[in-house]
Amino acid sequence: MPTLPLPTAIDHVADVFVAAGVSQPNALSVARALVSAEADGLKGHGLSRVPTYLAMVRTGKIDGKATPEASQPRPSVLAIDARNGFAYPAIDLALARLPEIASTQGIAIAPVRNSSHCGAAGLHVEKLADAGLVGLLFANTPGAMAPWGGSKPVFGTNPIAFAAPLEGRPPVVIDMALSKVARGPIVAARQKGEPIPEGWALDVDGKPTTDPAKAIAGTMVPLGDAKGATLAMMVEILAAALVGAHFAYEASSFLDGEGGPPKTGQLIMAIDPSAMGGTWFAERMTSLAAAIETQAGARLPGARRMALRLKAAQDGVSIADF
Repeated sequence: MPTLPLPTAIDHVADVFVAAGVSQPNALSVARALVSAEADGLKGHGLSRVPTYLAMVRTGKIDGKATPEASQPRPSVLAIDARNGFAYPAIDLALARLPEIASTQGIAIAPVRNSSHCGAAGLHVEKLADAGLVGLLFANTPGAMAPWGGSKPVFGTNPIAFAAPLEGRPPVVIDMALSKVARGPIVAARQKGEPIPEGWALDVDGKPTTDPAKAIAGTMVPLGDAKGATLAMMVEILAAALVGAHFAYEASSFLDGEGGPPKTGQLIMAIDPSAMGGTWFAERMTSLAAAIETQAGARLPGARRMALRLKAAQDGVSIADF
């Protein structure tokens, strides 16, 4: 596989999507997200997604030419309709406008409906932190987890992402699925023909499996067991019920071109620390970071990704034939 500098890789991946009928702006938005995830070592949300995204475009499950639309029903709310297109252009629209709203309202929120797979959620909220804001993102995904004690998938893996600025250095970024692991690594294992560790997933009969294909057909094990399943329900409410999106059990798969548009949702929040009535935030964040980093073996969330990102910026990323 050839190794390309990041800007060249983005252009190459965008060209692949344009050739499949995706509009140029949307293709660039998707390519930036996938290459950025690949550079951060998040391969399950990186270039491994290209074949399934193309399949979704070719069958019309995703409208590659859709232009997201935004309205502002309240001063602090930016409601976005992704119009059954890729999630990334809709999220880009939210991230472009939320900082200005947050600067005047103190808090800004963007419900995104008729959306799809939003990839590495931490990359989105990191952009808010780079603008000096505290960012939160909730996303629901197609059915993958059963309610605790049940056997049929009702919830998705439903990632939660959070980012907060740190003075003079990269922000703290937290990005986690509410399953024990995200589905991305299982998809990548299936593509490579590799087994997955036991304890990640259950087959259709509710039995532990190391076969990624059986895992995808079955259910994921919730993070923290019953607590993870309860948090997944919370995300369904925030990212689907609240925004007018499909629930996980109503959404079609992110992993193939079959069925109609997923119509999943995201809820993005931006908080301006200066609106909280004081100027203490930067100092408090510096103090918290020091309390963690002065302990041997401890590190801030996102530190590993930043190291991989710097390496990829120097060495590039490997690109397969799509």
